[in-house]
Amino acid sequence: MAMAPRRFVPRLLTTLICACLAFGAGAQEDIRLPDLGSSADSLISPQDARDYGAAMLRQMRSLDMVVDDPLLDDYLNDLGYRLVAGSDKPKDHFTFVIVKDPEINAFAAPGGYIAVNSGLIAITRSESELAGVIAHEIGHITQNHLQRAFEDSKKDAPLMALVLLGAIAAGAGSHSGDSPIAVLAAGQGLIAQKSINFTRKDEIEADRVGIQTLANAGFDPTAMASFFERMQDTLRAGAGGTDVPELLQTHPVTLSRISDAKSRAGALVAQQKMRPSGSTLVRSQWEKTTAPIAYVKDPTVLSIAAPKSGLDTYALMRERTRVLAGDAPKLVQYYGASFKMPGFDTPANRYGYALALTRAGSGTQAIGQLQPLLAAHPDSLVLGLAMADAQLQAGQRADALSRYARLNGRSPRNRAVALAYAKALTAGGDTAQATAAASLLRPLLDDADEPDVYMSYARASDKAGDHVRAGEAFADASYLSGRPFDAMEQLKRLLKREDLDYYARARIQARIAELTPLVLELRKRKIQTVDNPDGRSQ
Repeated sequence: MAMAPRRFVPRLLTTLICACLAFGAGAQEDIRLPDLGSSADSLISPQDARDYGAAMLRQMRSLDMVVDDPLLDDYLNDLGYRLVAGSDKPKDHFTFVIVKDPEINAFAAPGGYIAVNSGLIAITRSESELAGVIAHEIGHITQNHLQRAFEDSKKDAPLMALVLLGAIAAGAGSHSGDSPIAVLAAGQGLIAQKSINFTRKDEIEADRVGIQTLANAGFDPTAMASFFERMQDTLRAGAGGTDVPELLQTHPVTLSRISDAKSRAGALVAQQKMRPSGSTLVRSQWEKTTAPIAYVKDPTVLSIAAPKSGLDTYALMRERTRVLAGDAPKLVQYYGASFKMPGFDTPANRYGYALALTRAGSGTQAIGQLQPLLAAHPDSLVLGLAMADAQLQAGQRADALSRYARLNGRSPRNRAVALAYAKALTAGGDTAQATAAASLLRPLLDDADEPDVYMSYARASDKAGDHVRAGEAFADASYLSGRPFDAMEQLKRLLKREDLDYYARARIQARIAELTPLVLELRKRKIQTVDNPDGRSQ
């Protein structure tokens, strides 16, 4: 159901602004980087950095800026951690997210949070190109460029230190119907003059370590240079205009930089030809030197390029990103009008067309697009899930539930399947189906930070009659959506219920104890949030 336009008010996007401005400003001339020693940790400890990154992500979700989709999340994090495994710091924490923004850009934030705009994913031509951009951002983090920028900002920009403390609220005068991206841009403009920049040396260093990471992970080392070169060609073609890719504004590219990247990539390609074929990584050695990390089940498999199959997963996920971050009716027109173009009629584009049709309310047409794809690739979970979604939208609920059940049997605990299946069971189902939906989702709560998972579990539990568990999940969904005050009030109301048993009361009290320091700090500093727009306690 479409939501009515909300009135956006000034938001605290502390870490988001800090990160975006740190990575989004133009590069400066080369300077000698300071030897930080332990001073970086005194400015922001690793745990503080991770907390800031998590807070940034919650604020982005409160503005509906994040593409939260289990299939895309798993794909991007698989790709990201494959690169992290080939980086200088494979034990560091990283989180990879997709931002709903058509601009071609990516940025890194404190705590290992790397965001890739949907517009950038849509413009890439290969997985190696996408990996090249992500590897560059990983390089900024592993080389401590953000800490260096923060350290430098302390010398002549006290404002940035205040931002780190959460004392600066982002935003400008609100206007009815303003988009989240517009509000964010306005907020950034308030402190653009005081922003901290990466040096050209930082950018080149991130290129170099990123290219090495690409090679280590089994990707094409030349992809980063070719992608930036293609973006520069776009800039030349539009010379004199104002439509400059944001990537080139935030990551200035020079001929010498491209030449250096090509030279380094060429040397690595030559080295790759000298390596033995297949994986040389021993799993027992990996486990001794690297902490377990999410999404990486077997590093000996991830250390080499995935074998080619009939379907290109990267291409499918690129189109899925385009559709989930875009306007479905317009994309239906885009796909429909483009199939007559030479080379456009591919399985990935047919898949994207089917997704757009489903989201636009034309499930029956989507089924027609998916049937030949599934006939050719009957074992594809991605296509099977798209077909079940289309059948559900078309009113074929029984067929959809049957297909969801088969997919779940083939891939138990798969987040995308479980979430879609649970939603279908809850919507239009009875108490027994809602109970089954809650059972499907409960295991996912142990390792989830997506509001949609908690919201879906809450709705299923509520329909199943477990109102206490539903109330806890609704509160968690509010917190993860950037509404800590709402979450606190929900928990307090829940604690007043007379039917709480000892364990439920203990869980709720523990959650209140966790949230109390956060809401007290927000209230003390009169920081504005979505659920507390005047910055005062409700």
